[in-house]
Amino acid sequence: MRAAIVTGAGTGIGRATALALAEAGYAVGLVGRRRAPLEETAAELGDAGLVAQGDAADPDAAAAAVEHIVAHAGGLDLLVNNAGIGDSGPLLEESLESWERTLHANLTSAFVMTKAALPHLIERRGSVVNVASVSAVRAGPGWTSYCVSKAGLVMLTKCVAADYGRQGVRANAVCPGWVRTPMADEDMDKVAAERGLDRETAYARANELNPLGRAATPEEVAATILFLASPAAAYVTGAELLVDGGTAVVDPSAHAFR
Repeated sequence: MRAAIVTGAGTGIGRATALALAEAGYAVGLVGRRRAPLEETAAELGDAGLVAQGDAADPDAAAAAVEHIVAHAGGLDLLVNNAGIGDSGPLLEESLESWERTLHANLTSAFVMTKAALPHLIERRGSVVNVASVSAVRAGPGWTSYCVSKAGLVMLTKCVAADYGRQGVRANAVCPGWVRTPMADEDMDKVAAERGLDRETAYARANELNPLGRAATPEEVAATILFLASPAAAYVTGAELLVDGGTAVVDPSAHAFR
């Protein structure tokens, strides 16, 4: 039986990825801090879902989650580090506590989970897929700790790829733009309230320069994660794959000529 672990599996990209993996025949360990969303995802997965509640950045919780899925499935083939938060601010307005909280959730969790999972991934010649962001390669307004955490996650991906490729482990990162998740909805509602808009108008404004003209669905990002985990990507490692509808290729100054 192929087995995977998905962190932040209760909602959004994590939930969509867990569902897609189960459909592809994986047993899926669902890791997250809140039990209720994990249980809801597990109910959709049926026998394929195993809940492992805990903070992915806690070494004991990470080790327990890995051992739980390994004991059930006999090994581990894939780790998807998706857990994260979006809190951030301009440097002078961001507290040390906010900085550390964001890096803890977005970067330290991936380091800790990968460290716990790597021996089993080496045994099965498995792979790691980290869910970063277009913010890893493009700075956003007032997103200091978020952008830094996601850039660090991309470099963590490259380090794992470089250090463990000869032992059969591949590591790649997906870098989504705006995705219609509960976390993004909260961001859009905040933008809408500040500017007298509704959520849909806020999404439209955020994607005004996006060549595809819209946010992604969680399922579209999940499909990319499945590709990177599959034999079809057997020679792909250390990659940062933008899943942003083309946002990062656009010159913002060109907007004046549209």
